[in-house]
Formats: sequence, structure tokens, C-alpha cells
Amino acid sequence: MSNNEQFAEVVKKVVINAPIEKVWDYVATAEGIGAWFMPNDMEPIEGKEFILQAGPWGNSACKVTEVSSPNRLSFEWGEQWLITFELKEVDEGQTELTLIHAGWDENKQTEFGQSHTEVRARMSGGWDGLVKKLKTVVEA
Repeated sequence: MSNNEQFAEVVKKVVINAPIEKVWDYVATAEGIGAWFMPNDMEPIEGKEFILQAGPWGNSACKVTEVSSPNRLSFEWGEQWLITFELKEVDEGQTELTLIHAGWDENKQTEFGQSHTEVRARMSGGWDGLVKKLKTVVEA
């Protein structure tokens, strides 16, 4: 893997068998995000600060940076990362979700003292599982 790939954005795509508005509720509300990701107090309001409760890693300060209902929501996660959910209706009753985790830098460490190299590989795999969980929760 080249350095460019190693530090590129983590991008995950999945097609969810649900209308875009339903998927939006699971990526743009505290209750929805809590159902598949982490407990939080997010509100889909640009500039709104909130907390992701990251279990053993403690609480992460976040801030909503973009809200374009029902197609795009972005938030800063901690000091370095940007998470974006892009939603696109692909067929009636089907939504393509693209999750983008940006902010990787080979010269940086996380707030917890781990290298981005180490954390990116682990989180990329983690997002695979989380995107599957999101699909399962929304389609249930």
C-alpha cells in the first residue's frame, strides 16, 4: 500500500433497503447514531457541539460542520477527523450511503497517543462492521 492510499480518506459504501428519509434519521439524530455507533447528544444543526461517548476511550468532543438534509451531514470528531455521511436515492426505497472518514496524517498521533497509521487500519475495519450494523438496524 502506498503512503497516499494509507493516509487517504476511509470510504465505505452500502446500499440500504430503506427510503432516504429513514436512513437520514439514523445518521443525523442522536437516537439514530446511538442505535448503531455510539451514545451521543448530536443535533443536526451546523456549528452545534456534541459528545460521542467512545466507551474505553472516553468522551470525544465533536462539532457538526455541514447539514444538507437528507443528503449530507458532516461533523468534526475530536481534533483531527472529519466524518461525512452522503446519502443518495438509488432506486425507490433504496438509499446508497457513503461514509467518509477524513483527516489522516502519517506524521500525527491521535489524542490517545497512537499513530494515525495504526489507528487508520483498525478504524477502516471497524467502519466495515459499523456500516453493516447500520444497514441491519435501518432495515429491521
